[in-house]
Amino acid sequence: MTIYLIRHGRTAGNLEKRYIGRTDEPLCGAGIAELKARQYPACDKVIASPMLRCVQTAGIIYPGMGQVIYEELRECDFGDFEGRNHAEMNGEPAYQAWIDKGGMAPFPGGEDSTDFRRRSTEGFLKAVRENNASTLAFVVHGGTIMSVLERLAVPHKEFYEYMTDNGCGWVTVYDGGRIEITGRI
Repeated sequence: MTIYLIRHGRTAGNLEKRYIGRTDEPLCGAGIAELKARQYPACDKVIASPMLRCVQTAGIIYPGMGQVIYEELRECDFGDFEGRNHAEMNGEPAYQAWIDKGGMAPFPGGEDSTDFRRRSTEGFLKAVRENNASTLAFVVHGGTIMSVLERLAVPHKEFYEYMTDNGCGWVTVYDGGRIEITGRI
């Protein structure tokens, strides 16, 4: 099965490098323009996170196609870091402690990163099982993509090695157990 993993277009928070997880932020004008200027591969079915930025992105790049929404594919809850950026939190003890742990510790007041990665991957696997098609496009979040690829891609790489720019993504082949990356979007 061919699967496209596409990160949503840019939002105002993305432009300001903010941690935007549970905030249901729309795409910004620049993000919409960038999506409209790109070419995306055709697919049989579109799977999306319920967050507005993903639903809007899917509608722009796959107009006229319905979207199958999976709650499990939403972005991580960044807790006390939500809506803030590195410059604003630099020097704060809680933020520094999180940085010192490689960005893999639980977010203060938010979601545990291990729980998030498990939820995202289980949501991906559920969506694949429930949507029989030869080509699926997942329009989701950067963290969701990194979680899925960290767990399922071969050869194995670490979470942050799968960072994806807004509106970009990966072309993959899923064999029912592992993902092989065959290209970029």
